[in-house]
Amino acid sequence: QYMAFFEFNSRLEAILTKAYIYRVIRTTAYLLYSLHVNSCLYYWASAYEGLGSTTWVYDGEGNSYIRCYYWAVKTLITIGGLPDPKTLFEIVFQLLNYFTGVFAFSVMIGQMRDVVGAATAGQTYYRSCMDSTIKYMNFYKIPRTVQNRVKTWYEYTWHSQGMLDESELLVQLPDKMRLDIAIDVNYNIVSKVALFQGCDRQMIFDMLKRLRSVVYLPNDYVCKKGEIGREMYIIQAGQVQVLGGPDGKSVLVTLKAGSVFGEISLLAAGGGNRRTANVVAHGFANLFILEKKDLNEILVHYPESQKLLRKKAKKMLKSNNKPKDEKGGPGDPLIIPPKADTPKLFKAALAATGRKGDKGPLARLRWRLKELKAMQA
Repeated sequence: QYMAFFEFNSRLEAILTKAYIYRVIRTTAYLLYSLHVNSCLYYWASAYEGLGSTTWVYDGEGNSYIRCYYWAVKTLITIGGLPDPKTLFEIVFQLLNYFTGVFAFSVMIGQMRDVVGAATAGQTYYRSCMDSTIKYMNFYKIPRTVQNRVKTWYEYTWHSQGMLDESELLVQLPDKMRLDIAIDVNYNIVSKVALFQGCDRQMIFDMLKRLRSVVYLPNDYVCKKGEIGREMYIIQAGQVQVLGGPDGKSVLVTLKAGSVFGEISLLAAGGGNRRTANVVAHGFANLFILEKKDLNEILVHYPESQKLLRKKAKKMLKSNNKPKDEKGGPGDPLIIPPKADTPKLFKAALAATGRKGDKGPLARLRWRLKELKAMQA
């Protein structure tokens, strides 16, 4: 039963979300049981000496358990106010009780402190980070609006995730365990990205471990138009809005959880792949970010997947540009616009002028048209 009791405690703590509450209750139960054992020992000592034989022993009146328990509490917690022992047996028993009480009480207090300290360790770390950041911003006289946004980020990140950086939580785990957690959390989202479909499964597993979670506040810019794209974004929770139009503030589309954007930026071979629109967070948004340098480090070990990804990226770029070309959208302006076709009768007159060797206005016009044709070519 002794071994089963501690195994039960271990298994119960493993499944509880707030195990510290159970630890406090268990430590309190240990204290109450110790007092119970001590009250039983006091009743045995009183019976051994004789009930009511001295002022120190239990006199046999009233509820014996309550009165003995009261004596045990005062002794173990060393409150004092007890009658002095008379015989040698009583003196030795009282001394042992005092020593046991001091030891047991200090152990109980230490356990309570450890349990409460472990339960509030995360909150203490969060408060320390918040205080250090506020002190830094006040020292450099950061504007109050920026300070408020930083505080909001700290508060929301802590309350939504229970931590500020989840990578710190997983860094001590073995590689295989981190991969198992990443697969359960992120694989369903990443596997739906069109760019990565058909790639090596192990490559996607390696990529899952490189994803970084970032929280954006309402109206925060995720990326801005004209920036060089160096990362891909996967929406874990929340929404983002793609802005465009003449003023750059019109909402073109709203992307929800599970959506992906910026994936082509990862495979821009020659660089210079700039963002074409502003993307802002619509409310609080939690995004996964995969950086280009991380993907390049992974693709070194998967050459076939690298070829496939580059091929898909080219097709995506062509499909993005194709509608504009078909509709005759605005392109690069021509230096010399194409001229209209020359009427057939006018062509015949110019040809006749050339055969006669005339040097009049038609000949000069004919020479000018030849010059324009050469420039057009």
